[in-house]
Amino acid sequence: MKKQQYSNHKKYYIPHHFIFLPMMTAFIVTGISKAYSDDSNAIAWLLFSVLSFAILYLAIMLRQHYALGNQDRIVRLEFRLRYFEVFGRSSASAEKQLSFSQVAALRFAGDEEFEDLLQRAMTEKLSGDHIKRAIKNWRADEMRL
Repeated sequence: MKKQQYSNHKKYYIPHHFIFLPMMTAFIVTGISKAYSDDSNAIAWLLFSVLSFAILYLAIMLRQHYALGNQDRIVRLEFRLRYFEVFGRSSASAEKQLSFSQVAALRFAGDEEFEDLLQRAMTEKLSGDHIKRAIKNWRADEMRL
């Protein structure tokens, strides 16, 4: 497996991202174009497009809603544990100063730079993306979904 770093840390699920989503998009585009070109069945094609869009929308929203909600909770718990391991105290005050994006980005920082990046995130208000770009020793997350 390729070593994980900023440039390759995003993950795609092939059946969803490269089969289902393009197929549903093609159904919608086909339905709309047929609705304009086939006057005798325009309503049927329009309904086909609306139904295809509804299925696409529901699939995306349900998948994202459950997975991201669960992942966000786990990321916050990981941050709390790591903060406690490094500093020996509760992370409550730090968490109040950080956005979720910052907390999520800090999980990729190696132990030797976690403390420095945490301080910079709180004082300089670095965005999650800026934190990720500042990481020198990327700590890979091999268990991502």
